Amino acid sequence: MALALAALACDPDAGEEEAEPEAPVEDEEPEPPAEDPDEGDAGAEADDPDDPEDGDEPDGDHPEDPRDEEDDEPEEQGPGEFAVSAGHPRAVDAGMEVLEAGGSAVDAAVAAAYAVSVVEPFASGIGGGGQTLVAAPGESPQAYDYREVVPQDGQVPESGAGIPGFVAGMEALHDEYGEVSWEELLDPAVELAEGAETSGLLADQLQGASGRLPVGELGHLYPGGQALAAGEPLVQEELASTLRQLRDEGADTFYEGVLAEQLAGSVAGIDLASLGAYEVQRSEPPSGEFGGYEVVGAAPPLPGSTLIQQLQIAEAAGVADVDPASADAMHTTAMAWRAARSHIEWDLGDPDFVDVPTEVHTDRGRNEAIAETVPADGLLPIDPGSPRGGVDPNTTHVTVVGPDGQLVSMTNTLTNFWGSSQYASGYFVNNQLARFSIGQSDANNPEPGRRSVSWSLPAMVLDEDGDPVLGIGTPGGERIPNVLTQLLARWALHGQSLQEAIDAPRYHLEGARLQVEQPLGGGVGDDLGARGYEGFDQQPALYFGSVQALEVGEDGISGARDGRREADWRADSP
Repeated sequence: MALALAALACDPDAGEEEAEPEAPVEDEEPEPPAEDPDEGDAGAEADDPDDPEDGDEPDGDHPEDPRDEEDDEPEEQGPGEFAVSAGHPRAVDAGMEVLEAGGSAVDAAVAAAYAVSVVEPFASGIGGGGQTLVAAPGESPQAYDYREVVPQDGQVPESGAGIPGFVAGMEALHDEYGEVSWEELLDPAVELAEGAETSGLLADQLQGASGRLPVGELGHLYPGGQALAAGEPLVQEELASTLRQLRDEGADTFYEGVLAEQLAGSVAGIDLASLGAYEVQRSEPPSGEFGGYEVVGAAPPLPGSTLIQQLQIAEAAGVADVDPASADAMHTTAMAWRAARSHIEWDLGDPDFVDVPTEVHTDRGRNEAIAETVPADGLLPIDPGSPRGGVDPNTTHVTVVGPDGQLVSMTNTLTNFWGSSQYASGYFVNNQLARFSIGQSDANNPEPGRRSVSWSLPAMVLDEDGDPVLGIGTPGGERIPNVLTQLLARWALHGQSLQEAIDAPRYHLEGARLQVEQPLGGGVGDDLGARGYEGFDQQPALYFGSVQALEVGEDGISGARDGRREADWRADSP
């Protein structure tokens, strides 16, 4: 395996001989977004309510909103000199143990990532991939992409399984920034695999997925054919064995050794040559001004540059001047999403194969001109053509700040809940290559070694000196850009605390319908209906993700807990 980092090179001539894209549903070929912002820059909407892979709902019935549980209230805590925010309390514990032992923020993020993959095996882990942003005071942010890639034969398996990058990514990050031993980072995950407690969220996912998982092979998750219930022991001996091998032998065993042979022998489409050729990509992520800060987003093929575009359009359209819970604010951010989404459909792709115009997406003057086209009393038009949609519904996020100010924003995923549902050596394998369906152009077509567009979106915010002051990310599939836009607008433009911004009700535009977390009151729904919105669908809390964020302030590092799932955070001082 090529563990040495490969620098991204955006060659505009790359990828000219790509495979033919899937034909749009419409008979006519869709037109690309208008270059002249005065002509409008609307985005096509992709979610299909009839597609069971669309959305971020768990299989089966929606679980109760965890925020309704009185005993689920977190204890208040003050800021500290280092902190971890993650999707599960045991992952926070793992990261904090590493920081307390003298590890770097990157070390802690790696430990937390492995730990959360054990207690939430449906969401991320060894069989998946992700991207991480790293920044420190006085240093330029760096992006490390370890998303799954197309096998060397160029074929996308029916399952959508790609060559996993998680293991390579975690080791590459440790090689670059590690302060403690590799073994110390995996010990917490090994211990959790040897015995933990089944969470309510995991129990819900197991119950809902029993119809498509190989239950007969998963006796540790379905004892006697029945899904584990919340509070029952979760013992994953096969996963513990795999983690011990990774701890003791490093990533080489996964890409060229025994674990590689086991994976290639278990999952169709994954082969030893492709595993051995895997490389982690390192690049400078896109950034742009917003609210007096510099926002840094995920590098292509993830939509970091279009998040910045969405933020700038919303700001230029006046979202700072209205109540963030008002119809005006909801309309402005929804139209900013529609405009920015067009560029996800047309522009995003693997920068090793296509030239991704991130500088266009983050051009503030251009985005201000787009904002002028947003009608106050109507909707921007949707681009012609039928988008090839898809979502990334199961991500997990980790944010860490170390005592030296190093900040890590890390998003990992299997793509769908449980990925492709294929199981190998104790872990589940992704279905990321199904995301080559996203888009309306040749920018996102499969080729050997190519990465697909997805909605994963680690992000961070820098102050006027270029130092990181906020790390943020969330699961939530296609809702991710909207969740981050709404939260960052409340925090940067309206001066809300991180907790206030996280607790605020969320919404997402699909077609001309708004998906809402809470019923709209005070005439807001009537106002939006008069502007052309066709209706409102209330969705469960799980649909809108679970933000993991940490803020660096004058008094130290603090966070906020998103009660929509099982996320937690903790800060401490040496």
